[in-house]
Amino acid sequence: MATPDNISDGLPSYDIRAKELLKEKTNEEGYGSSRRRSSAVNADILAGELYDKRFESTKRGLKSRHAQMIALGGTIGTGLFVGSGQTLARGGPAIILGCYIFLAFLVWCVVTGITEVAAWLPTKGSSMNLFGYRYVSRSLGFALGWLYFYSLGILVPYEITAAGLVIDYWHAPVNIAVWISIMIVVIVGLNALPVKFYGETEFWFASLKVFMMLGLLLVSTILFWGGGPNHDRLGFRYWKNPGAANEYLESGNTGRFLALLSTLVLSAFPFTFAPELLVVTGGEMESPRRNLPTAARRYFYRLIFFYIGCVLAIGVTCASNDPALTSGGAGAGSSAFVIGIKNAGIPVLDSVINGGIIISAWSSGNSFLYLSSRSLYSLAFSGNAPSFFKACTKNGVPYRAVACSSLFCALVYLNCANSGAIVFNWFVNLTNTSGFISWICCTIIYLRFRKARIAQGIALADLPFHPYMQPWGSWVAMVFFTFLALINGFNVFWPKNWSASSFLTAYVGIPIFLGIYFGHRLYAWKDPWAHDPAEVDLVTGMEDVLADETPKPVYDTWWKHLRIVFE
Repeated sequence: MATPDNISDGLPSYDIRAKELLKEKTNEEGYGSSRRRSSAVNADILAGELYDKRFESTKRGLKSRHAQMIALGGTIGTGLFVGSGQTLARGGPAIILGCYIFLAFLVWCVVTGITEVAAWLPTKGSSMNLFGYRYVSRSLGFALGWLYFYSLGILVPYEITAAGLVIDYWHAPVNIAVWISIMIVVIVGLNALPVKFYGETEFWFASLKVFMMLGLLLVSTILFWGGGPNHDRLGFRYWKNPGAANEYLESGNTGRFLALLSTLVLSAFPFTFAPELLVVTGGEMESPRRNLPTAARRYFYRLIFFYIGCVLAIGVTCASNDPALTSGGAGAGSSAFVIGIKNAGIPVLDSVINGGIIISAWSSGNSFLYLSSRSLYSLAFSGNAPSFFKACTKNGVPYRAVACSSLFCALVYLNCANSGAIVFNWFVNLTNTSGFISWICCTIIYLRFRKARIAQGIALADLPFHPYMQPWGSWVAMVFFTFLALINGFNVFWPKNWSASSFLTAYVGIPIFLGIYFGHRLYAWKDPWAHDPAEVDLVTGMEDVLADETPKPVYDTWWKHLRIVFE
């Protein structure tokens, strides 16, 4: 293990300041020793968990280009390509555009906050539940970790379910169970390989998604101006007929307001757990204190061009009342992009886009299984799951955690007994609630980290990443995501929409999380509700993180800058 005195020079000023802080804290009487005060986070136990020599640990195998591309396209999947069509049908083009802009702002508030937290101390096993354990309380880390484990595990069969809906577009004679099985084998197999293979696979998968999105935006622009085979200029035709804003459950302004609320809830799904992926990759990323902030800054372009640009494009090319968007009203159907391209009379391209969507489903399912297994792995780190799940291969794969998270894949076979559109909606409702809860907890973790940083005299200049929009952005995000969590399934209370399965999937996530949290509070009833900011451990693991940092490459000619793309 590196020591504060032998860390290489040439690092940024914030790394040098972290090195100095580590030396100061190490020299304090009782800091990091068995004499630490009982009210503080126990650094000895934490260090013992993080650096348990009985087990192999994960490896920093994600390069800078892997991190950047995963940030841009890692979890862009069928929620955006397929689910956005159902959302368009619910609200209409104007409402869905407004909802995506608003949610992109809220998600950016979360991204900036959690990146500030993660970039300070991106230890191996980095995750928001580990930071909840360190900076807030053991109970929050425990509850949030298990929330991630089961919610992210459920998102894997969701992606496969959505891919199955896309395969149905071709009316394939092969039973859906065959395609499901193939996708499960590929996703689990990729996660069983060393993280560098995951990073390389996601680099090319995410690159494909990025280029496909750019191509779709270009095609939509061409159709807008009448450049399609029939030279029919679409313009904002579908904003006039069937209309910019739909009605839902009621008629008139009340119906449009309810459509706005419902669309706002549905629009959150494509964003769900995407910010958390940034934090988790920090634990297996090369030079994370430098690369993590860079990936977070580029996340802004993902929100603007891909999410907001996507819904603007589908509102132009596809009518919100097209029955194919919702499988005739059952739930998510075909992609709005595919419907628009088919209606424009462009041959073959609809099948090409569907093929790209299936690859996106594989990619997102791959990322969600990675997130779920790493959440279980970090739970084991912090003593909130059996140490059995700490076990890694020599190449750094937590194979037991991967195997356990893979068990959720069996849920996808519900498609064989029910309509894929119905199963799709069950997964959307269940994971939407978990996503809202996660983002609320992320804002709490950031605010407690900020309190600890201020109490311990760490200035903004000492941080690798310090956004201008904090802390007010976290407060705004906390308020609105709490509101969205409470109205997630409001439509089931209308008599004609009542369904026990819909009610449970919309709201069961809240009592599950609260039950886990307060159950742990009873177990750890002597613990404070939140750690004293002056005693929060901000340094354990810092020396190893700094030892893994390398100076930013400097290239003396412009063409050599291209090398960084392939490093």
